[in-house]
Formats: sequence, structure tokens, C-alpha cells
Amino acid sequence: MTRDHILSQREEYNEQAEKLIHNMKDIIVETEDLKTVLELINSIRKLGLTLHFEKEVKGALGRISCSNFYNNKSPVIGKDLYLTSIYFRLLRQHGYQVSQDIFRSFNMDKNVVRQKIAPADTKVMLELLEASYLAIEGEDILDEAKAFAEENLKITAISSNLDNNKYVSKLVAHALELPSHWRVPWFDVKWQTKAYDIEKDMHMNSTTTILVNLAKLNFNMVQATLQKDLRELSSWWKNLGLSENLNFARDRLVESFMCTVGLAFQPQYKCLRKWLTKVVIFILIIDDVYDLYGSLEELRQFTNAVDRWDFRETEQLPECMKICFQALYQTTCQTADEIETKNGCKLVLPHLQKVWADFCKSLLMEAEWYNRGYIPSLEEYLSNACISSSGPMLLLHSYFAITRDAPVEEMSDFLNKNQDLVYHISLVIRLCNDIGTSAAEQERGDAASSILCYMQEMKVSEEVAREHIRGMINKTWKKINKKCFSLSQLPTTSTSDISSFINITLNTARVAHSLYQSGDAFSAQETDNKTQILSLLVEPLISQ
Repeated sequence: MTRDHILSQREEYNEQAEKLIHNMKDIIVETEDLKTVLELINSIRKLGLTLHFEKEVKGALGRISCSNFYNNKSPVIGKDLYLTSIYFRLLRQHGYQVSQDIFRSFNMDKNVVRQKIAPADTKVMLELLEASYLAIEGEDILDEAKAFAEENLKITAISSNLDNNKYVSKLVAHALELPSHWRVPWFDVKWQTKAYDIEKDMHMNSTTTILVNLAKLNFNMVQATLQKDLRELSSWWKNLGLSENLNFARDRLVESFMCTVGLAFQPQYKCLRKWLTKVVIFILIIDDVYDLYGSLEELRQFTNAVDRWDFRETEQLPECMKICFQALYQTTCQTADEIETKNGCKLVLPHLQKVWADFCKSLLMEAEWYNRGYIPSLEEYLSNACISSSGPMLLLHSYFAITRDAPVEEMSDFLNKNQDLVYHISLVIRLCNDIGTSAAEQERGDAASSILCYMQEMKVSEEVAREHIRGMINKTWKKINKKCFSLSQLPTTSTSDISSFINITLNTARVAHSLYQSGDAFSAQETDNKTQILSLLVEPLISQ
């Protein structure tokens, strides 16, 4: 395929997409029916098209919220469970304050609900389940709704399998495997587009047809942009030469890049993806230095070198550890310079250096525990593991990357004031990692995990410990929800886009669910992970 042909095809995609976007904007603005508007916005989110309709979606949700549908003008909210569920979820996802009380009439008596709502009403149960994951702590009605929806969907899954209804079975299995609120939105777009394609053929809906066609064009255009980004990063990685000098460390450029795509796939975040890909690569390499290569004394020297940001501290280290520090030093300095130039801020480097020092200190602590054969309490383990999870590192780089023309002290102060959010995102990363990797790590005799710490501390079986950790993940997400709802009330300024930071922050936790769903995507290069990489970065969405 020639370069001219590729450019011609891209121009054709752009023309087709612009026409469909224009048509869709008119539909959103002109539609007054509540059900139609909610389903439109719901579809736009699932198909990864929010970027093209931000103004129209914001306007529509503003009208819905200000019209006070629940109290006065819409008899369906609070009575129609399907619409109430979508209404609640979409408004909460966009930062509006919505009370769980709109579900009270459904959940006052679960036996009554069962009589009113048939378990086979899959559409209702799917939306109710998804809404329940937007809960915060103390919202018992939503906890009941979640249990009720899960129970009914499990019954539906069995009956749809018996009836050979493969479409319904796939929808239910997808929702029960992982809720959409915990999924990386862009990673789910292809699956959702194919599902909508089937629904379109079943119901012949013209609006759905427009959305599906636009989703396919949009996916392919984004994929072409990401392929270009990856080629540039591949050139950087090859020139760096670390894979030849550190043959014990993981070589995971593509997987690292995939993580950053999960955080922010949109074209305007090209620099963010570039910077974070380099960060993730070094997180993996340094983790391998501490886990697989260095002696305890060498690791202490390496930690001192990063803490003092001084080459002289590496003089007694093996050559490969010197090379590693030099590469980290040069890449971090370059990233700091680029952030300062692009975003108009100063003194970024000391903050980047500090998170690397904190990360190395946490890895050293784990190495010392392992060397002593020490298994800490769960609380002690997590206080350190939330730093070694790399969450603080990723969120600091992300916030610096998207904040413009602000004093670096102001940016650092914002993160310090929101340490609870940083901690809880990091906690989800660590707990998902432990759920996915602890069995293999125990087999290898690696350092303690949250599961092993809880087993030891509480004298329980591995399965009981795993169930406890799953419960912790669920509770932590409720805390994340509450904090993000609170942050969404802050105004967006010329320097700081709170909405973008919230989305990137949530996606940081979601990427952890994706990475460790079927094991460890970084260590084992699982078949599922390879399939996802091919699907997102190589194989286009073909029109049927």
C-alpha cells in the first residue's frame, strides 16, 4: 500500500466521519424525548465517541438535570427501572449529584421487585447492575440493587444458554465478568461496536446505524494515530539499547504503550502517552533489577543513587545497574524538560526525581522483607505496596502532563491535597496485581502479597483471603467514586482540566483490572494480552 493511498484513505475516513458527526449532533440537540436522549448518550459513551460530542452531551445532560425530571416533569424516573438506571449512571459519571433514593421504590422490598421485574428482562438488569457500581460508601439501596441484578443476570445467563440465545448470553457474561465502570473504555469499544452491530441488524434503528458506522471510522482513525505513536517510541527504545544491556529485564515496549492508551487514547494526549510509556518501561526494568538481579547491598546503593540523583553513588555497582541508572537519569531529565517547554512550567525535575526515589525505596523495603523471610501485616504491607504499585508515579506524571501554565508548586499542592485519591487508585492497582499474580509468585517463592499477608495474619485459606481482597477492591472503588464526584464539582480553569484528570485517574485503576484479569500481562505475555494488542493496534474494525 503506497503512502499516497494511505493519505487518500485517511482523507476519505475524515470526510465520512465529519458528515456522520454533523448528522449526529443535530439528532442530539433536536431530540426532546428523555428515553431517546439517555440511550443516545449511553451509546456514544460505549462506542468511544464522547470526544466528538462533548458540547452536545454536556448540554443535553444539563437540560435533563435542570429540568428536575425526577420530581416534576418525568413520571418514568423512579418508576421505570431501565430509564432510572441509565439516568442515574450517566448523571453520576458526568459529575452531577444524584441520590440513590430514586431507586427506593424498587428496592424497598426485594420480593416485590422480583414480582414486578421478570428475571429475563436482561436489558433492565444490565443497566441496573452498571448503575450500582457508581455507588459510594453507605449507599445500601445500591448494594441491594447490585445483588439483585447479579442474581437475575446469572439466572438469565443459564436460561439464554439453554435457549441458544448467544447474543444475550454474551452481553450477560461480559457484564458479570467486569462492570463497565471498571473497564478501560477504549479497550471495550471494539466489543461494544460489534454488539451494537448485531443489535442494529436485529432492530433496524437508523440512529444506531449512524453511530455504529461512525464508531468504526473513529476506531480506525484512532488506531492509525496510535500506530504512528508506537513507531516513534519503537525508534526511541531501539536507540536507547537497554534490551541488549539488561537481558534479565522485561522488554515490554508494546505492553507499556498499551497501558498509556488505556489512560488516554485521544489524539491530544500524544505527549502524555510518550512520557508515560517511558515511565512504565522503567518501572518494569527497575522492578526486575530489585526482584531478579541486584544483591541487597547493591540495591541499597542503587536506591541511594536515585535518592541523591548522583552518578557517583553508582561507582561500586555492576555495569548493567550503572547503565540502568544512567538511562533513567537521562530519560527523566528529558521528560522534565519537555513538560516544562510544552506546558509552560518550571522546576518539574525535582518532583519527578522524588517519585522515582520513593518508588525505589518501596522496592528496597520489599527486598529487605524477602531477604529476612519477613511477612508483614496487611496494613504494613499495603502502606509500602501502594507506592511500589507505581500509582503515585503515574498520577504525578499524568497531572503534570495535562496542566498548563501553572506554577509547579500549585500542581504539587493539588496532588498533596488529594493524596487520598492517589492512595486509593494505587491500592486498586496493587490489589488487582496481587489477585492476578500471587499464585505464580508463591510458586516461585517471591516476596509477600496482600493475599499471603492476610492468610498469615488471619490464619485463613487462600480462597478466603482472595475473597477478602476482592471485597477491599469493591470498597476502594466506592471511595474513589466519592472523591471523583467531589473533585468534579471544582471548576475547570485555564490551567487545569479537572474532568480530564478524573478520567485519566479512573483509567489508571481500570488498566490494572485489564492487565491482571487473566494473570500478569507484563510477565507472561499471556495469549489474551497478545490478542488485545492485535485487536487494538493492528486489526481495524471492518464494516460488515
